[in-house]
Amino acid sequence: MRRFFCALSVSALTVLALSGAMTGLLGVSTPLLAAEAVKTNKPAAPASETRFAAFVQRLWPLAKARGVSRATFDLAFLGVTPDPTVAALTKKQAEFVKPIWEYLASATSAARLERGAQMARTYQPVLADLEQRYGVEPSVILGVWGMETNFGGFTGGKDVIRSLATLAAMGYRGTYFRDELLGALTILEGRHVARADFKGSWAGAMGQTQFMPSSFRKFAIDFDGDGHKDIWTSVPDALASTANYLNENGWQKGLPWGFEVVLPKGFDYRQREKSFADWAQTGVRRADGRALPSNGEASLFFPAGADGPVFLVTANFSVIKRYNASDAYALGVANLGDRLFGGAPIQAAWPVEDPLLGLAQRVELQRTLTRLGYDVGEPNGQIGSRTRAAIRDFQERAGMRPDGYPNRRVLEALKAN
Repeated sequence: MRRFFCALSVSALTVLALSGAMTGLLGVSTPLLAAEAVKTNKPAAPASETRFAAFVQRLWPLAKARGVSRATFDLAFLGVTPDPTVAALTKKQAEFVKPIWEYLASATSAARLERGAQMARTYQPVLADLEQRYGVEPSVILGVWGMETNFGGFTGGKDVIRSLATLAAMGYRGTYFRDELLGALTILEGRHVARADFKGSWAGAMGQTQFMPSSFRKFAIDFDGDGHKDIWTSVPDALASTANYLNENGWQKGLPWGFEVVLPKGFDYRQREKSFADWAQTGVRRADGRALPSNGEASLFFPAGADGPVFLVTANFSVIKRYNASDAYALGVANLGDRLFGGAPIQAAWPVEDPLLGLAQRVELQRTLTRLGYDVGEPNGQIGSRTRAAIRDFQERAGMRPDGYPNRRVLEALKAN
């Protein structure tokens, strides 16, 4: 599919619904539009649409400064209204609301492993070339591809411009989505994708491996040489862009992301980071029976606390998290990639009997940590690296096993302070 613009049809009623704030787009004054609405007995636009249209009008000078033409801008917003489903989706990221064992089970389902194995065979020459060029192993590239879109099975059906504009107009995450929207407009200006095909997730992530517009502008690659950075329909472009992203964010060739380990009896949980040689000296061993690497450093990771599976993770695990900051996501990418190339499934049992904290309890935990002087960011109930680090520090000070896991014992101990 070639990457050219195509016009979208839109009725006069749809344009009128954007209200007088679209003056700059339509060349018609606000009073005239309002008067026309009265004369034709049409209801006034909802307040959300009016605010949205005003936001679009304010956006034009910023887009122009980025090199976006008036024609591209008008085409991008033709008939676009706020998407009422987007706000609700901001609270439903699976990697933050699902128990990690359910999330990982889905990530490495039999169907996904079968599809991934087929894709590994189909694109083996491309993956080998990418490993040579960028130093990123095929397992990790496939892990990202599989986690993001099930190897291209579903790349998102949302209008990228509409999603980003909705998030930006509501002020979600400050100016982040406004800037991503401006980046999306430059992608249209560069004719890398047709306006009608500019689809992605509710958050504006695009293509086979779900780049945000800012990542597209920095890391997208025209690997197949057709003149377009087509991460939507060209698998080689999408995989090359992902390899470039990981490489530019510090991927170290030959360094494993990590692996599951077994801790010795009487282990001192205050230990954090050591060389692989030092971990071996303490009695830590790989769960699959293989020897620990002779070079490199790794830190302990307890995704479900010390009663569940334990991992040693390296700097490359942190690079995966540059793609998505969720610990569960990074572990999903890593585990899926390993399984596709013969790696063993996670062996230790998950602590499914330990009740998970609900959203309100996780928010309470973060607010309590903040009150005690810890910087965990916005108390939104999403347990990331900063919250885990704060929990570990608190546990150590309180004489608890410092695994960084937010369970009810931790919450009750925090509330008692």
